[in-house]
Amino acid sequence: MSRIGGHLPVGITPYYAALIDPTNPLDPTRKQMVPVTDEFVTSPGEADDPLSEDAHMPVPGLVHRYPDRVLFLVTNFCATYCRYCTRARMVGQTGEYHFNQSQHQAAIDYIAANPQIRDVLLSGGDPLSMNDDRLEWLLSRLRAIPHLEFVRIGTKIPAVLPQRVTPALVKMLRKFHPLWMSIHFMHPVEVTPEVAQSCGRLADAGIPLGSQTVLNAGVNDNVETMRELMHGLLKMRVRPYYMYQCDPISGSKHFRTPVEKGLEIIEGLRGHTTGYAVPTFVIDAPGGGGKIPLVPDYYVGRDGDDVVLRNYEGKQYRYRDPVAKS
Repeated sequence: MSRIGGHLPVGITPYYAALIDPTNPLDPTRKQMVPVTDEFVTSPGEADDPLSEDAHMPVPGLVHRYPDRVLFLVTNFCATYCRYCTRARMVGQTGEYHFNQSQHQAAIDYIAANPQIRDVLLSGGDPLSMNDDRLEWLLSRLRAIPHLEFVRIGTKIPAVLPQRVTPALVKMLRKFHPLWMSIHFMHPVEVTPEVAQSCGRLADAGIPLGSQTVLNAGVNDNVETMRELMHGLLKMRVRPYYMYQCDPISGSKHFRTPVEKGLEIIEGLRGHTTGYAVPTFVIDAPGGGGKIPLVPDYYVGRDGDDVVLRNYEGKQYRYRDPVAKS
């Protein structure tokens, strides 16, 4: 632990720590939260900022990669620090990233000056780690920008600190509709009565909830675990949204699975459970290429006027689709 130094700090809420089986060194929650020496080994293809977020910041803390939307980093604090974090270079750190009112205002001014921006994702760090007044200040100023259509919040707090989702917080958030929330879930053990209550309060306030799950070796890299998680999320009114290939941050090799594993999981879900339970599998392209969706190959090919398709059982079917005559 003395070697952590300037690396991602260790942090876990008492609530989330209570989900760890203390007798199991391979416990999936433990693997996500407790550092191991593999973190200090940088493998080929890894980088501190693999998605080149810093290169796409017109102002500090605001990533403008896609034409019509921006990623607004508002804090470097999280309730828990996931060892595979894409932003380990900044979260929990006291270095070059300064998140304060001056930085927030500069980002808001940039958004206001660029009318093509219609969508803002608040992230960090975790926006829900901020106090209600500070978060309300941000949301109210974003809502005052006429061309901004909606705001999203990316957070893990409903899963790791569900007590933070208070009636007062929810009452404040519902003033800023349309407001969406993406919640970071990793394993079925996170689907608890406390988390169901936190998600229920948000859903009852009219906030659509989606999940974001990172594929981690030894944590959730099999069909059975992922299916159980997705079913649990749906019961809490959280729609499975993205399943991410683990980003190649420095020291993450022990977390990453082959890309084929993700495709195997999607194929094990598609057709074997409700479509609502099947997230989109994506790779966030290194170098700033954005999210690239990957799907199993269900398109076999074309045979004259027929398209040949493969279903979830591996059976082939023909769909009549005459080629237009030029």
